[in-house]
Amino acid sequence: MELVDLETFAAIARHGGVTRAAAALNTVQSNVTARLKALELELGARLFERHSRGVVLTAAGQRLLPYAGRVRALVAEAQRVTADDGIPRGPFRLGAMETTAALRLPPLLVTYARACPEVELVVSTGSTAMLLQEVLEHRLDVALVAGPVVHAELEEEAAFEEELVLVTAPNLRGPDALAGAGGLKVLVFRAGCSYRQRLEAILAARGIAGARWLEFGTLDGILGCVAAGVGVTLLPRIVVEAAARAGQVNLHVLPMAEAKVATVLVRRRTAYVSSALDAFLAMVRINRPLVAAAE
Repeated sequence: MELVDLETFAAIARHGGVTRAAAALNTVQSNVTARLKALELELGARLFERHSRGVVLTAAGQRLLPYAGRVRALVAEAQRVTADDGIPRGPFRLGAMETTAALRLPPLLVTYARACPEVELVVSTGSTAMLLQEVLEHRLDVALVAGPVVHAELEEEAAFEEELVLVTAPNLRGPDALAGAGGLKVLVFRAGCSYRQRLEAILAARGIAGARWLEFGTLDGILGCVAAGVGVTLLPRIVVEAAARAGQVNLHVLPMAEAKVATVLVRRRTAYVSSALDAFLAMVRINRPLVAAAE
């Protein structure tokens, strides 16, 4: 089995057809078709079902696809390992929750970029569940997510500690008032957000049921709608303090057991720690005591 055959197979699955895969791979359609047929013959299984709009994976193809991604990632990692001479350089893929990316990351990334100018840093945001999956599937080198994270394939270490606060419109004076709010709307990030799970538990502890959950893709969208009185949310204090000082929202302190949450840095246990990653880990560790002291 050749690597190029697996890459061709993955491209067909990703683009949904042989013609589109050929264009993405900058080759001719007949070459893609030939490689697919050779791979199916070698494996003794049909990998795609053809239809008028392209192709779909068979059950065998669905089982093979994650392995194709892992093989490609391992080859890319082997190349990075070989080229790593101790100087941070090359691609470094970092994931972070929207709230972390908004206020925690910028000062770290400015320092990191100055110290490691040859690193090609790519930052993406998402929910904790989404980011963990991308780390597991080798699409991210590390991610900053809400902890704790318990997974046999992942290793975590503390990065920040956040205080979560209930955020409401300025005219709502206290979390207990929520219990009497009819038709309560709760504004959250996409499914898989750990703060959403925490807020569900907080509302349940106060006997609040039947709330309507509204999903948003951005922090600004959530804050703007909370300020307008659309609903309530749960966010780290550091993210919403400026809006509270401006009188746009009201913050409600929660008991420590409900409020405290750790942001952890996760990576695959078996992943090679490149010079770029090692430099970032060192920077997080150096700044961690300063962050804790500031809070």
